Amino acid sequence: MTDPNKPIDSRILVDAVAEVKDMGREGMAHPSTKPVLTGAAIGAVAGWILPVVPLGLGLLAGAGFMLYKRIRP
Repeated sequence: MTDPNKPIDSRILVDAVAEVKDMGREGMAHPSTKPVLTGAAIGAVAGWILPVVPLGLGLLAGAGFMLYKRIRP
């Protein structure tokens, strides 16, 4: 799936899109779904507690971080 001639940023984006599509198809049976949802929940709680981080931004940041950690451990 990854082409060594492409820049790494392009490969990360392609892998992330493929992972999200697989998560959408398989739902909770996919191994990445639960960690990404957990990261989203932790980010949302951080956004709720911290006054400088909005709830939605915390949610997206938490989900994005966990998705990145699932793609590139």
